[in-house]
Amino acid sequence: MSHWPILPLIVPLLAGSLLLVLDQAPLALRRAVGIVATFLLLLVAIRLLALACEAPQVYYLGDWPAPFGIVLVLDRLSALMLAVTAVLAVASVVYAAVGDDARGPHFHALFQFQLLGVNGAFLTGDLFNLFVFFEVLLIASYCLLMHSPAPERTRAALHLVVLNLTGAALFLIALGIIYATAGTLNMADLAGRVAAAPADSKGLVHAGGLLLLVVFGLKAAVVPLGFWLPRAYSVCPASVACLFAVMTKVGVYAIIRVHLMIYGAADDSTSGGFASLAAPWLMPSALLTIVLGTIGLLAALSLRAAIAYLVVISTGTLLAGVGLFTRDAIAAALFYLVHSTLITGGLFLLADLIARQRGAARDRFDRAQTVTQPALIGALFFAGAVAIAGLPPMSGFLTKVMLLQAGMDSNGWCGCGRLCSAQGGSCW
Repeated sequence: MSHWPILPLIVPLLAGSLLLVLDQAPLALRRAVGIVATFLLLLVAIRLLALACEAPQVYYLGDWPAPFGIVLVLDRLSALMLAVTAVLAVASVVYAAVGDDARGPHFHALFQFQLLGVNGAFLTGDLFNLFVFFEVLLIASYCLLMHSPAPERTRAALHLVVLNLTGAALFLIALGIIYATAGTLNMADLAGRVAAAPADSKGLVHAGGLLLLVVFGLKAAVVPLGFWLPRAYSVCPASVACLFAVMTKVGVYAIIRVHLMIYGAADDSTSGGFASLAAPWLMPSALLTIVLGTIGLLAALSLRAAIAYLVVISTGTLLAGVGLFTRDAIAAALFYLVHSTLITGGLFLLADLIARQRGAARDRFDRAQTVTQPALIGALFFAGAVAIAGLPPMSGFLTKVMLLQAGMDSNGWCGCGRLCSAQGGSCW
């Protein structure tokens, strides 16, 4: 058994623990440890991506087999998410060395623990451990949001804590329901047991799955559960906001994992009648998220707030692709996930550069003061704007063409929440 799949957890765990020990050490040393650990994590992610392309791997912690032990699952999807996270993390930690990490204590330790939670959520093969890693990344995110305390950050952090405590309670209730009916929380085991659930347990299975959909929708900032995101992302430090660009994708990833793997895709006739569990909710929520995110973007008064709404729009676009429940649509959505995450993360850093050069005007949409490097900053912002708008030759153009083509080639979606036949218009 290869030990590579455990390294995305071991590296940030050891680095974060070491940084806590070095809490009183010079900032330069803590920066060096944080940057080296993050670059090492990027190398590990590249290696895991190559391994996942060869064959999926299952890592049994303590060599206990499922469903009794904890398992990590490395496949192409989880490896892709690890690689995207590592790239964003490298950009974030390097940019933080400009001065963000000096504005409050424990930045680099919290940064590593945030990576531990995100990587664990992508790798776990067990629903309870998904809850555990959610809590790890959320606790670190609360502290990173409050790094360099300010009144607006305190308010945003309070909202985030209250909402996620509610989400955690719902998550545990859902896990209890699912374990009581299925007898396991291992995702691979649940895929078979949910499909074969007896008739008298179907209501509970539905309830558990829908509660999980609510929890994951909260993490992904799907409307009406995502109003916390613009306020939080627009006030936190730029290096933190850059890393946070991948945090909503954890919720999208969880929806894909649970509602496609355990409850089945909408056109999967072998899923025991649970195929359309998420379908009636996913597409309407996704489209509403895009619409309200666009309205928020048009009404934004600052560049950081506008980029935060772009994150909301990207989540809606992703779930619209997933909500078609076809292979081509999901592939296009994952391509868009990589593009949108990296671009919005980079735009957060660029917005901070603009704010630094504009002095008191910061990133507000007014003409009070221009940047000191208009040619360079303007060219970078234009490239980012073209990419996020989906214009050629940037990758956003290809991803949106793929999504549109997948929507046209699919059988369509109707109000009943199921796929519909293109010929007769009848629901499957």
